[in-house]
Amino acid sequence: MTADQSSRGAIWLAALTDGAASLDGYAPSVRVVDALLDEQPARYLAVVPDSANRFPRARNGEIGLVEGWQLARAVQQVVALDREQAIKRPIVAVIDVTSQAYGRREEAYGIHQALAGAAGAYAQARLAGHPVIGLIVGKAMSGAFLAHGYQANRLIAFDDPQVMVHAMGKASAARITLRSVEALEKLSATVPPMAYDIANYASLGLLWQLLAVRQPDQPLPEDLATVRASLVAALADITLSDDTGLASRQGAPNRQASSQVRALLRQQWHEEAPPP
Repeated sequence: MTADQSSRGAIWLAALTDGAASLDGYAPSVRVVDALLDEQPARYLAVVPDSANRFPRARNGEIGLVEGWQLARAVQQVVALDREQAIKRPIVAVIDVTSQAYGRREEAYGIHQALAGAAGAYAQARLAGHPVIGLIVGKAMSGAFLAHGYQANRLIAFDDPQVMVHAMGKASAARITLRSVEALEKLSATVPPMAYDIANYASLGLLWQLLAVRQPDQPLPEDLATVRASLVAALADITLSDDTGLASRQGAPNRQASSQVRALLRQQWHEEAPPP
């Protein structure tokens, strides 16, 4: 096992599962642990850095070809096991991912399919009735976040400067927009969707809860209790609402315009759609 156990994803996965062993058959960078959540069986997943990853572009917590397909397998296995069960086990995605893996081999072998497979598996589980909770403990960047956690019924994040959600890193965004990093930061302070800090992301209505954790890198007992209580509350909220969609993300002040556009598009579609 060469995976880095000091990353936030690894630390919080171990804390939430009481150090339970990861399931065999997965790459060191993909940790899959079956443990309890609110006294019922649950599956916890995290992607962690692996300095010996055979794909060099996926050694620092990125989600690459192997990670995408193995996340999909771990989630689909739960769906298959619970297909005939009335109560579906929860799935908790512990999220600390720096980006998708950028490389020629990744592009040649279809990283878009691997990441789509993972995202599709999470969506499949949610639609099948599995409560899916995403816990953002560190970075949630780019296609990696889309593949691992974004499809959750409820998203929870730490209110911490090291927690960032964005389509790309600051240096890359600065190059594409022909700005310096400093100029980009100044601009993003006035445009919430461009900002990197978690408070601005929360203003978009995509988070269910923002948690204050005193020591996110070395969780105190009260930190662990806070996070566990939030996961249990999220599970209860999903179960009570019987919600398999993502409607809980609607209604935020900074998304009113996009919500209005969606409503108008739906209205036009139903008005103009030909009769069956």
